[in-house]
Amino acid sequence: MELAVGLILAVVLVGVPAVVLWRVLRGRRELGTGPAERATFETLHTASLAAPPLRAGLTAEGAQKASRHLRELLGSPALAITDGERLLVYDGAGDHHAADALDHAAATLRDGRTQVLSIPCELLECPIRHAVVVPLTTDDRIVGSLTAYGPHASAGLVRAAQETAGWVDSQLELAELDRSRTRLMEAEVRALRAQISPHFIYNSLTTIASFVRTDPERARELLLEFADFTRYSFRRHGDFTTLAEELRSIDRYLILERARFGDQLQVTLRIAPEVLPVAVPFLCLQPLVENAVRHGLESKNGVGRITIVAEDAGAECRISVEDDGLGMDPDRLRLILAGEVVSAGGVGLANVDERLRQVYGDEYGLVVETGKGAGTKVNVRVPKYHPGVSAR
Repeated sequence: MELAVGLILAVVLVGVPAVVLWRVLRGRRELGTGPAERATFETLHTASLAAPPLRAGLTAEGAQKASRHLRELLGSPALAITDGERLLVYDGAGDHHAADALDHAAATLRDGRTQVLSIPCELLECPIRHAVVVPLTTDDRIVGSLTAYGPHASAGLVRAAQETAGWVDSQLELAELDRSRTRLMEAEVRALRAQISPHFIYNSLTTIASFVRTDPERARELLLEFADFTRYSFRRHGDFTTLAEELRSIDRYLILERARFGDQLQVTLRIAPEVLPVAVPFLCLQPLVENAVRHGLESKNGVGRITIVAEDAGAECRISVEDDGLGMDPDRLRLILAGEVVSAGGVGLANVDERLRQVYGDEYGLVVETGKGAGTKVNVRVPKYHPGVSAR
């Protein structure tokens, strides 16, 4: 492929996922057959093949899978990628130069500047005579290098290498964002567990202990429910679960709470069977139910009622958790959800609201209806299908 194809990449791919553009162009019958159109088409297709491996970050496996496509973009006989400490891949002709690839990149890794090198070689048939070394960066940090090898160090090769490296940088930054998002969600789930578990564990074990002498069989059943609940809550894999699993855990929680409150706690569930397989963020409903029990009913005189509804709404699943407890001042609730006020009752709500927005977008945050003495209703909407969301 001509070096001009590598340059087209800089113009067409800035800020736009190549795979999306490739799919759009692939579906267009009026694409045309001119040289420029064909070059654009082929460049987008090649970039779309190189992108997925790089979205895992700068790894040996990803670099090896992407290298052939990157070399095709550059139109160079050989290409090398390092992570700053080791050679991840040398792809193409003249593989006897691979042993020196890390040395070729040393100056660029130190100062972050593009280097043009002359490569001595005694083999007349070897096409490697020059190298263009460019840095790979994320967040203004040098994380590696990309080296394009060829018979000449033309201005076109230098520009193409720089633009291709810039595109690789954008994929690595997206990979870093994905990792940051995953770490943040894991941290928020850990925070949620820390908030929920001590209070619940103490009350549950106290309740179970009260039945040990008076009703040993009931104590045994409750202990099994408690074990299943904690096993689910403290599991270590998966950011998502099915609505069915989340509701099953909530049912165990409510069994234990009804053992404590007796007839004072009344629960109604209306669940549409067709939404049970929907994937939802792990522990996104449990805090809402615990919040309803702890802060809606514990301080209320008489019977307290909780209603949990999950219904099919076309492309979405709509869930609500409602109690007829003490309610909350709406202004204070807004401050809690905005993170401006820390409240033992609001930590779970704010946590769930933030996680829903991170996964699905701001339009899927919690909607809360409440007022002092008017109870609380928390509404949740989740898409039935969403990219990256799976309960596997």
